[in-house]
Amino acid sequence: MASDISANPEQKPTAKAKRTGKRSPSKAIKQRSLAIYSLLSSLYPDATCSLNYQTPVQLLVATILSAQCTDERVNKVTPTLFERFPDAVALAGCDRSELESLIRSTGFFRNKAKNIQAACQMIVTDFEGEVPQEMEQLLKLPGVARKTANVVSAHAYGNIQGVTVDTHVKRLSNRWKLTKSDKPLQIERDLMALIPQPEWENFSIRTIYHGRAVCKARKPLCEICELAHLCPSATKYLN
Repeated sequence: MASDISANPEQKPTAKAKRTGKRSPSKAIKQRSLAIYSLLSSLYPDATCSLNYQTPVQLLVATILSAQCTDERVNKVTPTLFERFPDAVALAGCDRSELESLIRSTGFFRNKAKNIQAACQMIVTDFEGEVPQEMEQLLKLPGVARKTANVVSAHAYGNIQGVTVDTHVKRLSNRWKLTKSDKPLQIERDLMALIPQPEWENFSIRTIYHGRAVCKARKPLCEICELAHLCPSATKYLN
């Protein structure tokens, strides 16, 4: 799955890519994307992962819990959870019903508990108790797709392998017309071609902050948005 996405956004199109109709982003779109990121960096210079964790496995668990749930809610649940089950070994061997009870308020708790325990069992048996660092291995863990893998890889290990695409990144990248897709994998590909690799995760985090604070789902606050002049969708909401 990871091999479907080029790790080098500056790579020139191959002859095969040209034949299949794939095109590099236009110079204008790339310049606008970099201008957007520059402003995001000024607006949210200290933006970082808002999930609380101490170890890679705790970040993995917290990220799984954050699906269809706010980070604020997850951060209320994880202190008790990690006090009771602090590592992969403890989570792998825990009583499932107790785990479900501890994470119930995050929603979809039965499926999340199943995936957390299965992922931790695989970490113990296949990866010597340590969360793997590489995308290919992370994606083998139950309940882990590219969003979770990118978060864990970037924040636990400083290994930037892709762009984390959550609901905020999906919404804003479409409003900014940096992608034409509503599919996370294609959105990630499009953004990777526009943003320098070292900034892929920073772009995601700062976009998430902006989505929460200003560019909200139902009613974006375009009248106070400092990126409105760079946003093709702003006139739609300002009229």
